[in-house]
Amino acid sequence: MVARGAPNSTPVLITVTGPDKPGVSSVLFAVLTRHGVDIIDVEQVVIRGQLVLGVLVETGRDPEGLQEAVEQAMATVAMRVEVELGADPISPARVGSTHVLVVLGRPVTARAFTEVARRLAALGANIDAIRRVADYPVTGLELRVSVSQDTQAADADLRAALAELSVRVGLDIAVEREGLTRRAKRLVVFDVDSTLIQGEVIEMLAARVNCEDQVREITEAAMRGEVDFAEALRQRVALLAGVPEGVLAEVGEALTLTPGARTTIRTLKRLGFRCGVVSGGFTRVIDGLVRDLGLDFCAANELEIEDGKLTGRVTGDIVDRPGKATALRRFAAQFEVPLGQCVAIGDGANDIDMLTTAGLGVAFNAKPALREVADTALSHPYLDVVLFVLGVTRAEVEAADAADGLGFGRP
Repeated sequence: MVARGAPNSTPVLITVTGPDKPGVSSVLFAVLTRHGVDIIDVEQVVIRGQLVLGVLVETGRDPEGLQEAVEQAMATVAMRVEVELGADPISPARVGSTHVLVVLGRPVTARAFTEVARRLAALGANIDAIRRVADYPVTGLELRVSVSQDTQAADADLRAALAELSVRVGLDIAVEREGLTRRAKRLVVFDVDSTLIQGEVIEMLAARVNCEDQVREITEAAMRGEVDFAEALRQRVALLAGVPEGVLAEVGEALTLTPGARTTIRTLKRLGFRCGVVSGGFTRVIDGLVRDLGLDFCAANELEIEDGKLTGRVTGDIVDRPGKATALRRFAAQFEVPLGQCVAIGDGANDIDMLTTAGLGVAFNAKPALREVADTALSHPYLDVVLFVLGVTRAEVEAADAADGLGFGRP
């Protein structure tokens, strides 16, 4: 055995490439064993059946002989090999990446990805590793990145630069700090309207009394942050006065989930997450959805009903912008999950406080007011893209679904 970094030791980098096949690693490491080297680092990736295997070793004797032996051994299994004597044994990846970027596109073009790489280089950031996390419904690439000066200012510069680039090149780029915190998320809260489901519940109710346009106009102003949500809610609910109580259940049965919603919640619950909704909508409409998805908690508004009809008023505390953040704190405390380990996902200005309270705030096809404060913004209409941001790969989702007899995990 060679003492690590001993004066008489020589670092040797061995890179093997070629068609993936059984036995390549065993042949290579048999040679390394005979030469008594110390293994410093190993990385391997297979892309469409092509193997790239890199091994960094240190040897205290005859590095040229080691090179010759490795080249001869790899020739016996028809693999290409490059051997670099005196390679630098220190690499940024071994020091530890500072950030994880998830790049999402449909598709991710070479031109767009080149822009990402150039921007990172301009910021003094090194790409340590890249892996594919998804091929459906979008292409997802996970980049581990190291910034040269890991300061709060550098972190802010990285996020701001990539947010601007994201819009310009048509990619979603999620940025998170590397480390245990990224892998320690335990509770996820979803907004409902235009996030967990397609469309707005109150507009569906309004359509039953022919005031949909009036309600939509107030809704859009509230989502843009132009109107106080609580007041906007009262104005819209007042337009529903006289609607029969049974309409609530009818609208609840007609709700359409956002593509990927079931896959997202099913996968998160497999991982032990607590999942629920905090909605500016109405409990009586979304109760069935909560039961159907097996959610752990729900906070929404209560409609007043008299003589079997809506009165046009809400009762109790309104779940508005500050109310959503309050609900998140309540559920996090109930399940004993620190706020830093919570994820909040929403689309409107009334989700701002909730997203900024959570450890990770995700703006999902969101209005500008929310995108500006969220930790990451997603612009594709598939909710399961959130899984890729959390480090779950499409292959893992499909393998888990297949094991449960659910096909390919793509509904």
